Amino acid sequence: MMMRSAAHRAGAAGLTQWLQFPVPAADQRTVPCACGHTAHYRELRSKALLTAVGQVEVSRPYYLCPHCHTGQFPTDIELDIADTELSPGVRRMQAVMGQEAPFDHGRQQMKLLADLEVTTKSVERTAETIGENIAAREQQEIGRAVQLDLPIVLTATVPVLYVQMDGTGIPVVPKETVGRQGKTEGQPSHTREVKLGCVFTQTSCDEDGFPIRNPDSTTYTGAIETADQFGKRIYLEAWNRGSSRAGMLVVMGDGAEWIWNLANQHFPGAVQIVDLYHARQHLEEVTLQ
Repeated sequence: MMMRSAAHRAGAAGLTQWLQFPVPAADQRTVPCACGHTAHYRELRSKALLTAVGQVEVSRPYYLCPHCHTGQFPTDIELDIADTELSPGVRRMQAVMGQEAPFDHGRQQMKLLADLEVTTKSVERTAETIGENIAAREQQEIGRAVQLDLPIVLTATVPVLYVQMDGTGIPVVPKETVGRQGKTEGQPSHTREVKLGCVFTQTSCDEDGFPIRNPDSTTYTGAIETADQFGKRIYLEAWNRGSSRAGMLVVMGDGAEWIWNLANQHFPGAVQIVDLYHARQHLEEVTLQ
């Protein structure tokens, strides 16, 4: 641990030297401003930055627009550190920790594994910000899918492509269930339903003729959203996996009406199969009547 800390200190010192940007040349002392005018170089300004090797200091040119009085640091944009004191590497670490465990546990793991001191709130904010960015990009892709503006992928045909959907309740904080009726009459809900989907392929069968899922072929998607919204999400996932080129398309579900409605809407002509567990469950209910 001492050797690691020493290596980090040496790396931080070297990185700080590398991040000392010079005064811009005379012909580079103006940059465009968002207001349509020109911002002019004023001075070099420093800020602390937490990186994968520890705390460093970056000194970079500061520009100010005399018209709208808005300042900017073009170097921050190039380095992807605008409006943050965390390097991209540290933000990636926090995002991984934030999605795997409680945020305070992520803070402890950052200290143990990377020897970086961060706050619990920092892990939370970083994980949520990156999650929001990912969700925004997903919505853009879903919007393209709805408009039939997806690129045609020219690759080999997929013999059999499976699409599976389900929904389950997950516990959430009270503010997420305000105004939602629980399963018990007169009681508030304590969960929200998350809709989940997976897509996988099959190219062979076993010696008894039963289909074999291709190893490592499963991809997943999911969100807390309405069935209509989720339908577009699972459609996009299936498209990206080659649904337009599948020799056979199969939709599997537990028999819920919303699943078959989505199957008919987004995967017309697909083979619809009730999963074995629920098929047996329904059969038992029928035989006991």
